[in-house]
Amino acid sequence: MESGEVDYKKEVDNKYTWVIKNFSSLQYDKMYSEPFVIDGCKWHLLAYPKGNKFNNSLSLYLVVDDSRALPSGWKRYAQFSLTIVNQLAENLSQRGEKQHWFNQRNLGSGFTSMIPLPNLHAKHGGFLVNGEVKIVVEIDVLEVIGKLDVSEESDQEANPPLKRIKLDDDNDDLLNETSLTKESIDVNGFQVLPSQVESVKCIFERHPDFASRFRPKNRHLKSTYMTVLLGLIKTLCQLPDELSDDDMDEASVAVSYVEKGGFKLDWLEKKLAEVKAKKKKVETSKARLKQTEEELHRLNQRCLDLKAVLEKENADVSKANVPLSFDDIV
Repeated sequence: MESGEVDYKKEVDNKYTWVIKNFSSLQYDKMYSEPFVIDGCKWHLLAYPKGNKFNNSLSLYLVVDDSRALPSGWKRYAQFSLTIVNQLAENLSQRGEKQHWFNQRNLGSGFTSMIPLPNLHAKHGGFLVNGEVKIVVEIDVLEVIGKLDVSEESDQEANPPLKRIKLDDDNDDLLNETSLTKESIDVNGFQVLPSQVESVKCIFERHPDFASRFRPKNRHLKSTYMTVLLGLIKTLCQLPDELSDDDMDEASVAVSYVEKGGFKLDWLEKKLAEVKAKKKKVETSKARLKQTEEELHRLNQRCLDLKAVLEKENADVSKANVPLSFDDIV
């Protein structure tokens, strides 16, 4: 329950950095970052330095802070990433991305196995340097039902938001015009990161008219919709067995969200239905597989029992099937 010896550093672009000092000597099982504000919402990070649910990996979660102060029925939909920074080679950093509806029953979301503890503690691994572990969270709040934790004005002074989106409003002025500090490249009118260029080009090549009805003109809003779409596609590229029911529900919400902006995604809806069907088939097959394995175990045990009976009967036969000698008879 400790917060630990840490440094906190707010950054632009909806990022927050949590530096945990003396990581190797931590004695407690879980620890919290200080609360921070992104997009008018209060959050904190929760880490299990020794692993959660008895695994051998660092567990890391993003959690809504001070939820009791929020009104009844509050919800917030966010896309976020958690990164364990490799301080020697940034390209080796461990990063996980998710989309999640946060509410009173689901205050947090994250990753049970963020990075194996042996990798984290490796002497020259780059994740633990001078006793410090650096964690970066990046959050895009896409919808808020209920009030914000911090007013738009006060939040903008402390940590200018990059985006503010409401699903039931198409007004392009919903976004605050802040300059993008990351390098971006224009692809068919959408400003995307260099790492996203090939994926976005591929979407336009295979579905040339998918954005023909897209309404928003604000470049930040357009980038947000495209980022959500790419995140959705990335989710569907996972093994069906790795996708939870919550992942599927959130994927359906994400499809509705980007379609509301004007994207034509009939092709993606088909793939979503296909993934759902595959997931159901995998679950059904795994259930049958478990039943078959249990039946096989019972049959193997039955075979062992029969083998023991057979050996005993053979021993009895061998013992009884001995001829009498002359001396035995006379």
